[in-house]
This record gives sequence, C-alpha cells and structure tokens, in this order.
Amino acid sequence: MNEGFVCERLSPAQLDALLASGWRHFGRSFFRYDRLVQEGRTFHVLPLRLPLAAFSPSRSQRRVLRRNGDLSLRVVPAFVDDAAETLFERHKTRFEKNVPESLHSFVSERPERVPCPCACLCLHQRGRLVGLSYLDLGEAGSSSVYQMFEPDEERRSLGVLMILLAIRVSAELGKSLYYPGYAYREPSHYDYKKRFAGLCGYDWRGEWRGLEAY
Repeated sequence: MNEGFVCERLSPAQLDALLASGWRHFGRSFFRYDRLVQEGRTFHVLPLRLPLAAFSPSRSQRRVLRRNGDLSLRVVPAFVDDAAETLFERHKTRFEKNVPESLHSFVSERPERVPCPCACLCLHQRGRLVGLSYLDLGEAGSSSVYQMFEPDEERRSLGVLMILLAIRVSAELGKSLYYPGYAYREPSHYDYKKRFAGLCGYDWRGEWRGLEAY
C-alpha cells in the first residue's frame, strides 16, 4: 500500500476518520503506506493509537515528568515564527541521514487551520523555547504531526516528555484517542513511541489491536 492525496481543508470529524484508517499528513499532503525499504532493509509500518482511558504513565515516564518540573508549558494555536525556525535548525543537527530541509516540510504556512485545526505545545525553560510539538485536533482524537526539541537538553528525554504532555493536553481537551504517529514492527529509532501503556497498532485491514499482537 502506498497512497496519498493533497487537501486544503478538513473538518475535525474528517480528520478522525482518516486517522482511524492509518492516514498521516505533513502540511497539505496526506499519505499512508504499509512498508518502507531503507538501506536494503524492509520495515513494516505500524500506525499507533492510544485510547486515553487506558493510559497510565510508567515509573520511568513519571521520572521524566519530575525531571522536567522546571519547564513551563503553553498551548496556543499552531504557528511558525523565528523562534520555531531556530529551534528546528538546532533540532535537525541530531540527524545524520534524511535531514529535513525546512519546518514547512511538515506544517503548512497557516498551520493553525490548514489543513485542519492544530495547536502548538510550547516548552520553555526560563523563557527559552526548548521544545515544540504540533498537535492536530479532531473531534474525538488528537494527533502529533511533528515535534522538535533542543538537542543540548538530551538528558531531559524531551521526546518522551512531549508525548506525555500531548496525552495530558488531549485528555484535558476532552479527546478520547491520541495518535503518536508511525513506528515499525521491527526495532527502530521510533521505538520510544511504542512504550506507552495501552497503545494499539493498526493492522492495515481495518482493525486496531494491542501491540502484543505484533
């Protein structure tokens, strides 16, 4: 499977329906694919979904929350400004391969409403932006589009923290489902997304099943 389309505007209910069928998007470009070949290896794509009622943080995740108690969180309509661009340029130095060129490879020029309602979760340390996550908002669900963080703060486990905060914010907004994105059935650098209690994976036949089934 390898499908895609371009869309200017979706309602929250339409976004929910696409997410429930394994779709993701960057900007206006929607896509879904069930496998990926990299450096001669085949990876089987596993869309992830978390029923929020089933989640409770693990001991290590609670430690991440405590370790970052000095950070402040602000939730605002999605944006791209100079601070976000600067953080993106620093964040992408973490990658040796497939280095993204621009933040607009992932979000539109009007990310708060194109192609769907979206919020930014902004993490600050004494006024300095150290983490930013774009969170799509459907009627019943929310979905992380892209997240980035200050590479000098690696000890804080900010990637895990931002998922934990997206879960918290989604619940506070009355959502019942949270989509952290794609991982693979095979071990990969996306495995941190698979370490949240209650997660389900999409089987590409229309069913969401607990990760133990994979």
